[in-house]
Amino acid sequence: MIDKPSLRKALPLINGVMFHFNCDNADFNNFSMNIDYISRAYGSILQRLDWVSLGGGLYFTKPGYPVEKFCRKLKEFSERFQVQVYLEPGESTVTQSTELVTKVLDIVHNRVDIAIVDASIEAHMLDLLTYRLSAKMEQSGRGRYRYMIAGRSCLAGDVFGTYRFSSRLKVGRIIKFSDAGGYTMVKKNWFNGLKMPAIAVKRLSGKIEVVRRFAYKDFLNGLS
Repeated sequence: MIDKPSLRKALPLINGVMFHFNCDNADFNNFSMNIDYISRAYGSILQRLDWVSLGGGLYFTKPGYPVEKFCRKLKEFSERFQVQVYLEPGESTVTQSTELVTKVLDIVHNRVDIAIVDASIEAHMLDLLTYRLSAKMEQSGRGRYRYMIAGRSCLAGDVFGTYRFSSRLKVGRIIKFSDAGGYTMVKKNWFNGLKMPAIAVKRLSGKIEVVRRFAYKDFLNGLS
């Protein structure tokens, strides 16, 4: 909390603030309670501002989300304090929008069957390491064949997760990691020059268009 002398000095210098308090938040009641708290705790400050950002992480496009209640809550907040309200709709925009498509390069056995794919969690899906999560895979189910899916870098922790398949995996099998759009493209890195995946867009017509390819030159240009 800002002490009063500091607050008096800071307020004339700003015309807006951000409250960044959501992460994968698909619970409207939770969001509503947080807005009520912000209104009570910072109301005297909000009345002197032009705009307020409520940050990102709001999954308001999730099926069944009460969008009308959500809009009313935002409108009431905006009108009460006479502020322009901004959101970062990244969560709602990218969820279930992107796949990381790769293929099996090799299959080895070390206590468990391990499929090595032409990708890397360290290089291509670094956010999963940050959050200690496994990659999502819609094609995996409750099949009898269990595989650890590992990346092709030299790092021991380069593992996407463990999944079950209805048939044995073979070299060349296409593997698709779903819901890969969150921070994949902005946090990927050139670990040991590991090649970046091309970026492709599937048009409404069904046509797949490659919009960007990466080469060794891109790796060199990124070095200091």
